[in-house]
Amino acid sequence: MPADRLHLVRHGEVYNPRRVLYGRLPGYGLSTDGRRMARQAAEFVQAMQRPVSALVCSPLQRTQESAEPFTELFGIDPVVDERVIEPTNVFEGKRMVVALFNPWNWRHLRTPALPSWGEPYADVVGRMNAAMTQAWDAADSGDVVIVSHQLPIWATHLAVAGLPLRHDPRERRCGLSSVTSFEMVDGKWSETAYAEPASTAGSLDVGAV
Repeated sequence: MPADRLHLVRHGEVYNPRRVLYGRLPGYGLSTDGRRMARQAAEFVQAMQRPVSALVCSPLQRTQESAEPFTELFGIDPVVDERVIEPTNVFEGKRMVVALFNPWNWRHLRTPALPSWGEPYADVVGRMNAAMTQAWDAADSGDVVIVSHQLPIWATHLAVAGLPLRHDPRERRCGLSSVTSFEMVDGKWSETAYAEPASTAGSLDVGAV
């Protein structure tokens, strides 16, 4: 039997004192508050009183650390899947507020619908759908948790909702340690719920674009 429900969980706050766009750069783990947020997300899923049979995360440090509370609460080890990783981005390692004032960087903004500064949205949706479908089909029953990143989760939401993938990154509904839930109905994904169970007041969230 396939899974019953699938939850896309975003990682918690990252320790990022320089406020750079960290993308896929190594060495960006959770802050102390980020670990608390990840725990709150796991406790939120546990409070649903639904068995979790599979746990997947991206290979980046912040998602693996955000998966740890799920391992503790549900007793399952995460499977690392490259397909749910953060997209590539030419602004990695830069402070966006500075980079956008440099005319040399404006060429990367020429096609925002693609987007021209990183991995195409359609490619992100394709790999996320493949990872979600495989995890769903492989589960014996119960729920699947995939710990991923803001853009992959938001792009998946847009695609499932039938909305254009082009969007303003500042308007994404995908908070730190948020939980976006889906079910597969007649071979198609259907979004069932969105929640922000973590306390994020005063948090730093500038690492994604």
